[in-house]
Amino acid sequence: MKLPLVVIVGPTASGKTSLAIELAKQVGGEIICADSRTIYKDMDIGTAKPTKTQQAMVPHWGIDIVSPGDYFSVADFKAYAVDKIKEIRSRGRIPMLVGGTGLYINAVIFDYKFGTKADSQLRAKFETKSLEELYNYCKKNNINLPENKKNKRYVIRAIENANSEQKGRNTPIDNTIIVGITTEKEALRANIKDRTEQLFANGVVDEATMLGKKYGWKNEAMKSNIYPLIHQYQNNEITMIELIEKVQILDWRLAKRQLTWLRRNSFVHWLSLKDAKEYLLTQLAIYK
Repeated sequence: MKLPLVVIVGPTASGKTSLAIELAKQVGGEIICADSRTIYKDMDIGTAKPTKTQQAMVPHWGIDIVSPGDYFSVADFKAYAVDKIKEIRSRGRIPMLVGGTGLYINAVIFDYKFGTKADSQLRAKFETKSLEELYNYCKKNNINLPENKKNKRYVIRAIENANSEQKGRNTPIDNTIIVGITTEKEALRANIKDRTEQLFANGVVDEATMLGKKYGWKNEAMKSNIYPLIHQYQNNEITMIELIEKVQILDWRLAKRQLTWLRRNSFVHWLSLKDAKEYLLTQLAIYK
């Protein structure tokens, strides 16, 4: 009997990582992180990667694939994830695709087909355009903006992916179980607040300082997420209190964008954390 692909999606701070680890330990699973931020080496705290302790509990993939600034497209992720799914199944274990980057998830479960690699001349042309011009291009060509639409690199990638993408499946690939984690609005806000405090307790400012020295603050990967805000703090443009507040707002907006993206997928079975675990254990019982 072919082992299924378990897909767990949800917004940042919804608890999907902890759920996936618990489940993987019980059913013999391995986790493939579907997150456009955790692919980068050295960016550990600011991207809220699974901790070293969590990674030691069950095998994790999709982490530390490329260096900050290296090109890595959704097509690259799909190829990587498909290979890992085959490898995990070959070991008699259950592959679990877990994350909040909707395009990464959809590329795998709807088997997106991609053309040749991005045209460097075309990319250079897009790089000369302002964000507003890129937004207009996307609107005119019916291209969905990425989760981090304020980062030009991500917008250009969305355009490249849309131009190279061929039609995928209308239904998910066979033998796939897909759940989404629902969280009450106030509970999610509280989770984000708690996690923000944990980021600072874990030394995210020191990490950002190291990354800025190693890769440069102008590195494209450093222009997204928490790092630009920390740079503002270091330049005395904002206080620590303002920094923490802005990070919480940033993650809340990210969570809302992720939910908007993920809810477009009508095949996601949305459940609370507790119900999701029970549902998945029931679905996977026949594979023991």
